[in-house]
Amino acid sequence: MNAYPLAHIACALALATLAPGAARADGPLSPARIPAAYQQECAACHLAYPPALLPAPSWARLMGGLEHHFGTDASMDERTVQDLGRWLQAHAGTYKRVSEPPPDDRITRSAWFARKHRRIDTVVWSLPSVKSPAQCAACHTRAAEGRFDEDELRAPAGLSVSQQRAFRD
Repeated sequence: MNAYPLAHIACALALATLAPGAARADGPLSPARIPAAYQQECAACHLAYPPALLPAPSWARLMGGLEHHFGTDASMDERTVQDLGRWLQAHAGTYKRVSEPPPDDRITRSAWFARKHRRIDTVVWSLPSVKSPAQCAACHTRAAEGRFDEDELRAPAGLSVSQQRAFRD
């Protein structure tokens, strides 16, 4: 048996084990295991955003100011805050897309979000079927799974014919 291909396979497996962030570039942005408290506390009001969408400093500020969370009191008991804070830090975005915290730590104000959504007519964000840029699931069919693939988009209800064309482009 030729050892050369086996060495390549062993090397690839070692790299995949040592660099899990690189492997997730084309996969879901959410870790495989999501704490039940994250789903219960955060997804009660909005999408339980994948931690990789913000850098660690943004998550630290958000978790440190839950009593004033974008105009809402999202306070939790201290143990839950600590546990979720550690989890968010461990899974925060580390790649180029999220190297800079966005203004006000809002995902929807990040440079990458603006670039990805630059063709969306601002009227679309106020449609009853969308409500705001923060409602990812209005267009991204697998947002709850941490998947935002462009080939899995759906046009939200209420788009004009020209907006539907722009949405598909």
